[in-house]
Amino acid sequence: MHSNWRDCQEWRSEGLPLSTTSNEACKMYDATLAQLLGFYNDSSVGGMQKSADKMVEADPNFIMGQTWSCLLKRYSGQLTWRDAEFQTNVDDLVKRAETAEITGRERKHVNAAKLFADGYSIEACLAWEKILVDYPTDALAVKLAHDTYLDLGYQRQMRDSVARVLPYWKTTKPLYGYLLGMYSFGLVETDLYAPAETMARKGLEMNKQDIWSSHALVHVLEMTARYEEGIKFLNSTRNDWTTCDALAYHNFWHWALYYLEKGDFDGALGIYDAEVLQRHNLGCKSEQGVKLHDAASLLARLEMEGINVGDRWDDVYEYCRPIIDSHVRCFTDIHMLMACHGAKQKELGQNLMESIRDYIRNTKGSNRDITQSGLPVFEAFEAYNDEDYGRAVDIIHPIRYDLVKLGGSNAQRDVFNMFLIHAALRAPGRYYQNLARQLILEREALRQKTPLIDQLMAKTVTAHMD
Repeated sequence: MHSNWRDCQEWRSEGLPLSTTSNEACKMYDATLAQLLGFYNDSSVGGMQKSADKMVEADPNFIMGQTWSCLLKRYSGQLTWRDAEFQTNVDDLVKRAETAEITGRERKHVNAAKLFADGYSIEACLAWEKILVDYPTDALAVKLAHDTYLDLGYQRQMRDSVARVLPYWKTTKPLYGYLLGMYSFGLVETDLYAPAETMARKGLEMNKQDIWSSHALVHVLEMTARYEEGIKFLNSTRNDWTTCDALAYHNFWHWALYYLEKGDFDGALGIYDAEVLQRHNLGCKSEQGVKLHDAASLLARLEMEGINVGDRWDDVYEYCRPIIDSHVRCFTDIHMLMACHGAKQKELGQNLMESIRDYIRNTKGSNRDITQSGLPVFEAFEAYNDEDYGRAVDIIHPIRYDLVKLGGSNAQRDVFNMFLIHAALRAPGRYYQNLARQLILEREALRQKTPLIDQLMAKTVTAHMD
């Protein structure tokens, strides 16, 4: 992993000057950037948040240091519309940037950070892309656009954003390897599995601890139904990717999904108990939403298969209860509703829905607009929870191909595919049973025949007998 942090002169020599005379501030900028790209906390600098703090301490007037503080708060789930102090901090940063002697690139970063903090994620991506037109080796802009495109479900943009700038990077440039993992992930999300696998393995050749390359390869193996190979890969490389504490739990979630597809529900639960749950409160705050997605969707999928998960929902419910009004992402709110339903907390689920409607009425921004478009999904999950399975199908089936707009990866959104199948299986009437069978056949065509598909198909026979 990159650890020879770059000073003022080195940043200037790369055509990315930073407006500070503090070498320490520049080095901590580099350290924070490397940890963000690598999903890890470097103990030599005290972790990502600490290195960001040291950046500001080294030069309190360093505009990019202050920008980092804004970005990390946003990554941890803060938004200006519900945090007056954060709003003041962001506004002060923008005012200081207007008069400070900084580069045009840095000023653009400040403006993009404000859009991001205000809940205008689409607009923030456009701002980062403008930076990359003139500065294609700006790793911060590459990473921020990549992560936000994933949150938005902008798959082609996520792929092409990296493809455009990768030729400008020398293989010897610090952090180069991380772009291979990002490009691989964009490829796999646009169903280009062979080149995605090649790129992921190339990234791992450069850095075996690059968890984003590992993660991209895990997606390839899942989407090509190579579940046994996926389990062996994760097991054999476990000591490499678990060093990346900010995302290791997510690879364990994928490990559990392999077991699900194999029909080994005990194996999936074992991974959940030993790793997903235990790591739920570990790592950096920037991935809190993904932790909730992983836990809630895995338990929901197990319950759909008829598995009694006991009181496991209680931990997930307690995790999301304090942030029920945060509304950082529609995708996260949907998983909060799953947790409310799973924990049998109907009142909190109703409160969540009221809070979402208030958020839509009283705020602005592209994030808010996405949540408004996602309202039918919430309604479908409520119908399912009320055992009105036919209504759940009728709501979500016509919009199933639009759900990519809610964000997340294809693997993460697969919970909606399984939700639709199980709602159709449970709904009364031959139409719904026929639909369930066809949805399962569709899944088989894409993922080949698996034990899970066999079990689902057996349920259609049972349903017809009933």
